[in-house]
Amino acid sequence: MSQSALPALAEVIRSGFTEGRHRGSLVLLDADGAVAFALGAPEQPVYPRSTAKPFQAVATLRAGLELHGEQLALAASSHSAEPFHRAAVRRILADAGLTEAALRTPADLPLDEVEAEELLRSGGQREPILMDCSGKHAGWLAACAANGWDLDSYLDPEHPIQRLARTALEEATGERAAHTGTDGCGAPLLAVSLTGLARGYRALLLAEPGTVQRRVADAMRAHPEYVAGTRRADTWLMRAVPGALSKMGAEAVQVVALPDGRALAFKIEDGAERARGPVLAAALRRLGVEDPVLDRIAAAPLHGGGQVVGEVRAAF
Repeated sequence: MSQSALPALAEVIRSGFTEGRHRGSLVLLDADGAVAFALGAPEQPVYPRSTAKPFQAVATLRAGLELHGEQLALAASSHSAEPFHRAAVRRILADAGLTEAALRTPADLPLDEVEAEELLRSGGQREPILMDCSGKHAGWLAACAANGWDLDSYLDPEHPIQRLARTALEEATGERAAHTGTDGCGAPLLAVSLTGLARGYRALLLAEPGTVQRRVADAMRAHPEYVAGTRRADTWLMRAVPGALSKMGAEAVQVVALPDGRALAFKIEDGAERARGPVLAAALRRLGVEDPVLDRIAAAPLHGGGQVVGEVRAAF
């Protein structure tokens, strides 16, 4: 299905006028894993971006690295580079005898705008540890060090840690990767369907306690601030909705699973971040979730002259 044929998932309403639309695909799964509702083309491959991180953290554990609690949540994170995130990345590296110099993440500013502004005001600059994927990379590097694997090539698709990551993703989604690319952090990026992603998150939550899959899911849910940050929707949702597992990805990809097996995944085709919250809240409500946090997540006001003059809202 072409982009122009995809349905609108969100509308941009300014002064009562529909100024634009954000199109995309969405899928909701019932507790038994069957498709309950779908829009667009959720069966077509997409790059999952950072929604792949829980499976990449599974690979870190399968490589034999013993991460627990906040550190394991951080290995599956797109963190905001708040001080506690940076400290935890350094602990993972230091425990493996490594420093920040080993990170292959590109130098970046914090993902969180408040953190980025504070950093710049204090005279800080872009650094690899500030990149939101540095927790994942630190886990991979520590696993490589523990196994005696080459540290310089850990982002090569054929490196042992990346082969483990591919296997973890393909097992959970039940799909072979349709395409391999390069993510923003330099890691291999594997295309799978939104339906596969939703089923993969469902598999993480329904895995037997103590398995590596369930350990990742449990750590993320227990320490959501380490998965995202104090001002992020994934954190708000996992704190408010008991047992929820939520993870965003770049280009407006989002996956959520609930402990009874219900799950959702969507992608806004043009990657518009402003549409993520309204679509996420509407999808959760259609899935049967009701909680005041959804109003917070859905809020996407438009401003004119310093006043609120409209909003981005879900279109389904």
